[in-house]
Amino acid sequence: MDSLQFVCNYKDYEPLRNSFFELAKDTFELELEHWYEEGFWTDKYIPYSYAEGNRIVANVSVNLLELTINGVKSPAVQIGTVMTHPDYRGRGLSARLMDKVLEEYGQACELMYLFANESVLEFYPKFGFRPVEEQLFSMACPRGAAGSAAIRKLDVADPRDLSLISTLGAQRIPASKRLGVSGAHGLLMFYCLNVFSGQLYFLEDEKVIAICQQENGQLELFDLISTQPVSCGEIALKLADSDTETIVFHFTPDDDGLELSASNHSEGLFVRTPGGQQYPTNVKHPATSIA
Repeated sequence: MDSLQFVCNYKDYEPLRNSFFELAKDTFELELEHWYEEGFWTDKYIPYSYAEGNRIVANVSVNLLELTINGVKSPAVQIGTVMTHPDYRGRGLSARLMDKVLEEYGQACELMYLFANESVLEFYPKFGFRPVEEQLFSMACPRGAAGSAAIRKLDVADPRDLSLISTLGAQRIPASKRLGVSGAHGLLMFYCLNVFSGQLYFLEDEKVIAICQQENGQLELFDLISTQPVSCGEIALKLADSDTETIVFHFTPDDDGLELSASNHSEGLFVRTPGGQQYPTNVKHPATSIA
């Protein structure tokens, strides 16, 4: 430990930043360099790390954002990019970094949460996090329903399309009042660049960007990006085609009158509520805001 140095928020220091990118790629196959170069690493994403020289060897990142819960915004922290280089595992580095994060934010925010993989499910309860079950919502698509909206597929390699996505994303409102995320522009743009680059569609009349894909009669709707309230059900039907049988929402639709089915869904969500704010039940955290 004597050779390790705690470093934080070093996005403007190239040697540490590049080492962080390398560790993220080796650990999670995350490609972060282009995301950074496009200016989407904001001050709301803060890495807490140990370094040996200019080499990042362990990390726990903080994402500062707001959760809209039943129409009320609350400050929140989402933990992400928890990783340790294989040569440095077993030394308790992640636990030390979690302690530093909790010291900084543990009492300052109403709610803290993270998504854990199956290999570390026993780690986070030691820090006051509890597992929370999510729900995945779906609806049957009326037979023969086929969208008639003017829809244009977006290309993130086109600067004009990327600017449209970024501008609308920065000004967006949450797609749901039951559970939505604000202030997570950097997270959204990571997903647009790296995860859903081929599934971005602009509904020109509605001024809505839909992130979706359709396969084997199922329309997977990951997000709706808009500056105005929209009807999730109506937009979904405009995106459907003649083969669509089921529409699956990877967020929490809150339209009145939607006939939805719900099933248990687990992505390893853990929640810590030092401020007493309760995480809602029977909801799905937006897929494009998971760190």
